[in-house]
Amino acid sequence: MSQRITILPETLTNKIAAGEVVERPASVIKELIENSLDAGATDISVEIAGGGRRRIRITDNGHGMSREDALLSLERHATSKIRVDSDLDTIQTLGFRGEALPSIASVSRFSLATRETGAPEGTEITVEGGRVRDVRACGMAAGTVITVEQIFFNLPARLKFMKSAETETGHVADVIARMSVSRPDVAFLCTSDERELLRLQRSDLQRRLAQVVGRESSPHLYRLHGKDDYAAITGFISGPALVRSGTQAIYTYINGRFIRDKVVQHAVMQAYRGVIDRGRYPVVALFIELPPGEVDVNVHPTKHEVRFRRQSVVHDAIQSALEEVLRSSPWLPEAHSAPTIPSGATGQVYRERIAAAAQASLSLPPRPQYRPQPADQPVPASTSPTVREPACPFVPEEPQPESSGYFSALSIIGQFHSEYILCQSGSDLVIIDQHAASERVAYQLLKQQCRSGSVESQRLLFPETVELSFSEVATAARFNEALAGIGFELEPFGGATVMLSAVPRLVAEKEPALLIRDILAELDQIGTSSAFNDVLESLLSRIACHSVIRGAHPLESRQISQLLQSMDQTDFAASCPHGRPVSHVITLAELQKIFKRT
Repeated sequence: MSQRITILPETLTNKIAAGEVVERPASVIKELIENSLDAGATDISVEIAGGGRRRIRITDNGHGMSREDALLSLERHATSKIRVDSDLDTIQTLGFRGEALPSIASVSRFSLATRETGAPEGTEITVEGGRVRDVRACGMAAGTVITVEQIFFNLPARLKFMKSAETETGHVADVIARMSVSRPDVAFLCTSDERELLRLQRSDLQRRLAQVVGRESSPHLYRLHGKDDYAAITGFISGPALVRSGTQAIYTYINGRFIRDKVVQHAVMQAYRGVIDRGRYPVVALFIELPPGEVDVNVHPTKHEVRFRRQSVVHDAIQSALEEVLRSSPWLPEAHSAPTIPSGATGQVYRERIAAAAQASLSLPPRPQYRPQPADQPVPASTSPTVREPACPFVPEEPQPESSGYFSALSIIGQFHSEYILCQSGSDLVIIDQHAASERVAYQLLKQQCRSGSVESQRLLFPETVELSFSEVATAARFNEALAGIGFELEPFGGATVMLSAVPRLVAEKEPALLIRDILAELDQIGTSSAFNDVLESLLSRIACHSVIRGAHPLESRQISQLLQSMDQTDFAASCPHGRPVSHVITLAELQKIFKRT
């Protein structure tokens, strides 16, 4: 009988393993930085070219390796982190599998140069596609330099799935940012195509987080410290003024290791429930310290996923620690004590002084003070203050005879709660959500401008700088031309900052920085520029939502009439772009039934 099962050659098994460990250049850099931190490095430099596809070079000042250890490090499952089975329950290092270096070397042209502190010379090893080509002595500073060139050169099918250089550069910078938050005592430098992308000096956690998230974030970060017999939770969390439209600024670490865990994220969002709006996410740097035996990090090759032995306890501890800070609302100014009434002044005199000050600040004539006169004295004649005719009360408008549309023909009654417009149509009461109606009108205008060529744009008198994540900066560069078509002009400003110099005219008076963050977060979820048209309507509806009145907003009769006339000129006027109803009709029969008149 023929033999069907064979043992795969080592080069092929290394390529299979590389598929789990090496997903893109950013995952290569993540594995190599973890090794540098485990080696005690305090300065780490990352250089990339072509988004890391052409070249990656990582230099550190760690303790380095001897010639024998350097050669062994390229063998599968060779590691200095664990020795026996029980070590898996007490893992304290970032790396421990012994798979990263051989996996990376098997799918690239790889070079490792290293020298131990005190050693007379270093060792340089050259590997191509998993095969060692050369081993020689070299002169170098103490530490390790690893160069990875032409990643996936021997896996063309895998190479086709790589993204653009800008996208890969964004992922690389985001990985370095996540690693740097966990170790503010380590300096990081990242350059892309000989251009400095990120430089982080040694500092404390709050400064490091502000460097990564944005300089304006520092005043909105509040220290977190919670500890019990089971877990210690420390870090910084943001108030409601500092939020993002995605989870990119939620940094969570278990025993110093960055993780993405649904339990942890759910606990964070539960603590913020009612503090920030739905669809918004806080800026959080959360460090959770657990006994090593209480968390299993040996779940996935990327080591981003973990399992907790007591999941509910960890969840409740995180939520409780965050709620303790949020409950005190530290972002609110401290309540000032009530002003003390000056000694010798009665309450009446004090109130008169306040009234006089208020009148003076408003430039109004002083109001005559009433003082009761004794009963046996006649009331002196006084000049009465000028009586002005009160402002003309709101009078419901009669429907214009020339109006033929449904909304224009409504008889306006007034506003309720400064959010809803009350109208009459025959015997029906029509209630209109003014925000939804305004949003539909703005959306229709944006669509018409898009069809005609481009959305009307307005340059900002003072361009705004916007702090983004590095992947969002890459997204801005990728969709720069498409964003210009809907009214936004963005220019790189260095690092993770872009300059917003023009916005759609409809949102010029609003908060354009918040809007562009939302749009870039949405665009970051789609792969290519060709998919932009698929989300264009969603982006236009987001712009429309930001451009119109929100919440309680009094309107004049003229403004209400203009809004109703505009509604008659729009398509799908019964709902806003998000599908919410614009109006609701209550018939006379329904009202009579409520008041038991039928």
